[in-house]
Amino acid sequence: MNKKINSFLVVSLLLLVVIIYSAITGSIKMDTMEFIRALFGEENSNYTVIKDLRFPRIIVALFAGASLSISGVLLQAVMRNPLADAGVIGISAGASFVQLLIITLFPMMFFFTPLLAFFGGAFACFLVFMLSWKSGLNPLKIILVGIAINAMFTGLTEAFVTLCSYMNVMVGGVGGSNLSMRTWSDVRLISFYGLIGLLAALLIASWCNLLALQDKTAKSLGFNVTRARLFIAAIAVLLAAISTATAGVIAFVGLLVPHISRRLVGSDHKWLIPFSALAGALLILTADTLGRILVAPLEIPASTIMAIIGGPFLIFLIRKDK
Repeated sequence: MNKKINSFLVVSLLLLVVIIYSAITGSIKMDTMEFIRALFGEENSNYTVIKDLRFPRIIVALFAGASLSISGVLLQAVMRNPLADAGVIGISAGASFVQLLIITLFPMMFFFTPLLAFFGGAFACFLVFMLSWKSGLNPLKIILVGIAINAMFTGLTEAFVTLCSYMNVMVGGVGGSNLSMRTWSDVRLISFYGLIGLLAALLIASWCNLLALQDKTAKSLGFNVTRARLFIAAIAVLLAAISTATAGVIAFVGLLVPHISRRLVGSDHKWLIPFSALAGALLILTADTLGRILVAPLEIPASTIMAIIGGPFLIFLIRKDK
């Protein structure tokens, strides 16, 4: 118990430090005390600029990291697969493709983009399940099928963008994989849908624990395994779609964070889900902040940093599982 509480305290403290550091570091700088005084009402022109330019980016990064991490936790519980991640198995790519279609063809439906992107992610998830079912949802088979689904939707996205450029159609509003230029409208979008998904995930934590049991054992306790799997998978897809619609496709977050979190707080999802949310928020915000300052004034997208970290981590997990 002490280890769990200490882990929560350390991650929460680190998250607060990174939030402040991310806010005061960049082309416009403030010292910490000056920032805190401005935060509590002191007039400061630099703070006004930071509030409009950096705060939305920080908040979107926090929600995206939390959403992707919990999505990974839920997918791993549903599939009983430690390698499941929305970015790796194509769910994020499916959501991104539908998002592109909606924003390009029906820009007036911007606020409903995450909800509509959900159907793209759900279709990708359905394809992974269907094509992996005969192998008994073998972990490696799911990854291979997922990579193929991911490639298919990525190709469709690139083909659509190319076609639009030939037809002189403006492709706008798509988040890409860079968190720059996020606005308060993006914050409202991800916070509205994100809070719904995060609260739903917390409420079904006990279901995730029951899915760790053998299906026969869970059914003998009166637990509807099929219904629970479908509902948990839907929440996981919704969280991935929310993140994709506002922050772009960022892979490996739902792979890295749950594994590290289990080592710190164990496998009880009542602890694992909230801790993964904090750790995922910390990871994405740290990656985005590093991307801003490492080669300033140029930027390295958070998705690129996560790919550099996550690729070797996935290889390590596959070799360990073997």
